[in-house]
Amino acid sequence: MDDHEQGQQATIAFLKSRLGDAIDEIRTHISVILLAPDRVWKLKRAVALPYVDLTEAGTRVALCERELRLNRETAPSLYRRVLRVTRGPHGLELDGNGEPIDAVVEMARFPAEDLFDRIAAESRLTGELTARLAETIARFHGELPPVQDRAASRRLAAAIEGDERALRGHARSLGAAAVDDYCARCREAFRALEDRLDARGRSGAVVLGHGDLHLGNICLWEGAPTLFDRLEFDEELATVDRLYDLAFLLMDLGRRSLPERANLLLNRYLDRIDDEAELAALPLFMSVRAAIRAHVSASQSKPHEASAFLALAGDLLQPGVPMLVAIGGLSGSGKSTVATALAPHVGSRPGARVIGTDRMRKAMFGVAPETRLPAEAYARRVTDEVYAGLARRAAAILNGGWSVIVEGTFLSANERARVQSAATAAGAAFVGLWLDVDPGALRRRVAQRRGDVSDADLSVLEAQLGVDLDAISWVRIDASGSEEDVIRRARDALSRPGPGGA
Repeated sequence: MDDHEQGQQATIAFLKSRLGDAIDEIRTHISVILLAPDRVWKLKRAVALPYVDLTEAGTRVALCERELRLNRETAPSLYRRVLRVTRGPHGLELDGNGEPIDAVVEMARFPAEDLFDRIAAESRLTGELTARLAETIARFHGELPPVQDRAASRRLAAAIEGDERALRGHARSLGAAAVDDYCARCREAFRALEDRLDARGRSGAVVLGHGDLHLGNICLWEGAPTLFDRLEFDEELATVDRLYDLAFLLMDLGRRSLPERANLLLNRYLDRIDDEAELAALPLFMSVRAAIRAHVSASQSKPHEASAFLALAGDLLQPGVPMLVAIGGLSGSGKSTVATALAPHVGSRPGARVIGTDRMRKAMFGVAPETRLPAEAYARRVTDEVYAGLARRAAAILNGGWSVIVEGTFLSANERARVQSAATAAGAAFVGLWLDVDPGALRRRVAQRRGDVSDADLSVLEAQLGVDLDAISWVRIDASGSEEDVIRRARDALSRPGPGGA
């Protein structure tokens, strides 16, 4: 503890005296957090770090004000106010008339079990909660004004250079060879994407984002996923490509062995933010985030954690081969379930983009996925437009270097041929899966649907059962059994060549 922090101890003791006896204290790299039963006071530590100098009282006070302003955009009722610590004739006061020597951000207190890192660790991060979180982040990003940036790549280059310096500073504990190998591969991946990053900057993809969006900075507040603790000490660091902002959370989910949740988060986010044809940079973004965690862990004397993060950073740079998987079958055959299960394991992490005709059709009509459409929305003309759009979107994603899974009934040979042609034109691998289910089982499944994205009812199913499907060249899978058996068969089909395969 240096002289600046030593001089701050009287302030901390004063704040504790004002909060009462039942106080918990947490220290992070730049904060002292005092937790009372009904509120939280967050004080900036008087430290000088490579990326921020907080030794001056004026800087700490200004950053508290900035923290309040930024976080009220995402968590208005969680962040209450800033209280200044002033020195008066009789000693320290809160919001007195004397000289400001420090400040605290006051927050409402929430239970520790409502932090998303705890929720994830305790297997409470459901698919429904993940989808709500994705919508929260997409809404946040969608409301941010774009930062016009004609050289957006320089922002990531600066982060990569900072990583490299920090990693080399910990080469003894991390292994010099491992650090050298990662840095060389990261620079190579960056050079391959540099022009693309600049194009995204010009298109408005750079925003003043969260900056530190991992599971520990998300909580359930008033029943809703809530983003808090935005990066406040450096606006340049927090001004990033929105996919780089999201990448921290995707990396965090993946390293916690939650690939299904990471893929679901990405897909529900992309349902709201039109970045699905621009995913090629995502593995590099995730890798840089993991490298940051590697040198931060090393600086905290956590060598095993640091090495694991560095290994993950390297693994994320492994190139994935784009492929298109098409899943067809009658209503009730389980297409969406199979697509969701396969997606995390297709292509680069966090897995394939999933596009379903039901969600596409709802988006075309400007309604929520669960909103039922009128019969005219299913006219032949509209359906042709849906499948043509499906093929175009799949081609754009493949041409952008990413894998895609498309799912729909694909009742006509023309629909099936069109989507397969999209893969051929992009030079991508293709696998077509057809889910076969006994008509009686289909009827039971459709009759039991509640709150489903699909509008198909028993009358629609009966019409489908009467359609001549023509010759189906795709891999046919018996989908009448348990969900686990069907998914296993589908995974097996992806791993071997066969009819409808690449």
